[in-house]
Amino acid sequence: MVGEEHGTLQYVTTSNKPHYKYQNRLVLLSGFFISLLLTLNKKNMYETIKTVHSILAYIALALLVLASLNTIYGVSSKKLFAAKDLRLSLFVLIFCHIQLVIGFILYFLSPKGFEAISQMSNGALRLTAVEHPLTNIIAIALITIGWSKHKKEESNNGKFKKIAIFYTIGLVLILSRIPWSSWLA
Repeated sequence: MVGEEHGTLQYVTTSNKPHYKYQNRLVLLSGFFISLLLTLNKKNMYETIKTVHSILAYIALALLVLASLNTIYGVSSKKLFAAKDLRLSLFVLIFCHIQLVIGFILYFLSPKGFEAISQMSNGALRLTAVEHPLTNIIAIALITIGWSKHKKEESNNGKFKKIAIFYTIGLVLILSRIPWSSWLA
């Protein structure tokens, strides 16, 4: 492996396939997404972010349920923690963090988010302005803790157990604070 310094990135060649260290497809996707948002006005941006947040929520929940069930099955059946288990858990972690970032953007664009904090007596607005964001931040923090703790485990059962506990608690927290009335409408 030969490396040369080019600006702030290190150019690395491995087996005749050059690539830049630290180059990440998610960064490129995020840049595209942000440039798309900058071309929209505030109302269109809000509607676009709201739609993206809703669609990604279904996907994130489905993946989180799948990962939780997979790890619970792994604990109960004492199977080996394979590469597919690692990838599924990591994919869920990444997807939940992307959903959280989009949720932060939506929170500051939505009239039901930051602007609604002064109306705490209204239960629906309190849910979207305080309870939903705060609970989801806690849930994603727990999912992140579960991912970090599983890396320190040496046994297969321990890896499954850490992810199963923290991902399932995160799933329950997320499900408890979804604004179901507006989500299913």
